[in-house]
Amino acid sequence: MAWTPNDAAGAEQAVKDALAQGKALELVGTGTRRGFGRAVEADEVLDLSALNGVVTYQPEELILAVEPGAPMSEIAAMLTERGQCLAFEPPDFGPLWGLPAGLGTVGGAMMTGRGGPRRLTAGGPRDHCLGLKGVNGFGEAFAAGGRVVKNVTGFDVCKLATGSFGTLCVVTELTLKVLPAPPQAQTLVIRGLSDEAAMAVMSKALGCPAQVSSAAHLPADIAARSQVGELSAAHGAVTLLRVEGVGPSVTARIAHLAQVLSSETRQAVLDREASQLAWKEIADASFFVGRDDPVWKLSVAPTSGAAVGRRLADELSGRCFYDWGGGAVWLELPAAPDAHAGRVRQVLAQVAGGEGHATLMRAGAAVRAQVAPFQPLAPGVAALTERVRTQFDPQRIFNPGRMYA
Repeated sequence: MAWTPNDAAGAEQAVKDALAQGKALELVGTGTRRGFGRAVEADEVLDLSALNGVVTYQPEELILAVEPGAPMSEIAAMLTERGQCLAFEPPDFGPLWGLPAGLGTVGGAMMTGRGGPRRLTAGGPRDHCLGLKGVNGFGEAFAAGGRVVKNVTGFDVCKLATGSFGTLCVVTELTLKVLPAPPQAQTLVIRGLSDEAAMAVMSKALGCPAQVSSAAHLPADIAARSQVGELSAAHGAVTLLRVEGVGPSVTARIAHLAQVLSSETRQAVLDREASQLAWKEIADASFFVGRDDPVWKLSVAPTSGAAVGRRLADELSGRCFYDWGGGAVWLELPAAPDAHAGRVRQVLAQVAGGEGHATLMRAGAAVRAQVAPFQPLAPGVAALTERVRTQFDPQRIFNPGRMYA
């Protein structure tokens, strides 16, 4: 059975009915992210796909309020028409999980809390959530935050819900901050660097006045799979440094960046179109699409990126690339019953200590049932997490088992 409410009142009633019947609920929109995290151990489905409208869009105020089932592709197109965007650059992982592109919803993007390459400078989804409306595990409708950028009332609730994978509440409306889309973008490409040398170059670039918005490194085997001709034809590793803004400023800053890195002589510049495609490939981890081997995303201090990524890729015969200036390591490994979880987290702990974490982004259902997809929590953090969840959902009716067994 599936509850399919048409509005917020219907969602509230569905939660009340579930509570009365003692049933747990799997919260879904289009279901594109069911392969991310553990399978939900629920009795029924609460299908929110009919809650898909735009509540209000005020371009002059940089405010967008939408229902959770609104297709992300349609929202992106609407914002583009007004020269605006969601600055956290939401990725589309549908193809990574073997699904068509463009099927994800705003609610799914916010509840899974994934940000794209611009996260270094723009922050993640939770930094752009101004308010939300929803239904908690008591069957009570509530509102947090507001539709004014400077209004921070209840903002902590927004941050808690964003990235909670639907384990705290049923979200029925999201208010998001939108920003002007950069009118121009260029990417300085440096060819032939080792992973270790690329970390140093990205750090230097991010620290210079050129205002680099994104920095990534693609080793040779990854660059060869790019759809951007300038990258696949490089016949080696490429390091990408993106600069965005108004045209004259971008041109001047790219020139300054090239001068700062003049010791690296193998340079090229991607224009706006090629730059957009390159960074979308990086955001969506497109280099791993069309396969079903396990994919991990490791978050570490940028200075540790190469030490973790290259070590694991070489030791386990995998492939890796780096985003966020080296702080995000994408790693594809050969199939294994445990997706190599033990070794991945062992090396991560050895190199990064308690500062890193590993997320299993792609694996079969059987693997995700026995391997923790998310970094195991320290005892104190786990206890705090449980207390927060008890405040929102004491009966554990929302997406039980989705994040942790």
